Amino acid sequence: MPDPLTSEKSLMMTSENLWTYRSGVSETDQGLSVIGFDVEATDGKIGTVDEESNVVGDSYIVVDTGFWIFGKKVVLPAGTVTQIDPQARKVHVARTKEEIKEAPEFDESTYREPGYREEIGGYYGRYPLS
Repeated sequence: MPDPLTSEKSLMMTSENLWTYRSGVSETDQGLSVIGFDVEATDGKIGTVDEESNVVGDSYIVVDTGFWIFGKKVVLPAGTVTQIDPQARKVHVARTKEEIKEAPEFDESTYREPGYREEIGGYYGRYPLS
């Protein structure tokens, strides 16, 4: 009988894959910029991509949530992205609006620093891969 803790851990995002896009996320070439694309959570639109990083092992998008969370931005690690649809100009993520809303506060001056990344990684890493 499988160990439930081992099975649960295998479904969780690890620090190794949290900041890397899943294979097959986009059918287009890796040079595609998603800045300006709409971002869809599992339960609806959350905003648009304001910034992106495609550094290997440190990829993420910054989403401007606009009026949904008044004036707030959020960082979503690349591992949360499930699909990029260039024709519809949409990025789909495996998180709900509430999960994204409850993420650590975005700070323009520190979001690129390792400490903030660890905080974000700890937050999103506790959710299972979907």
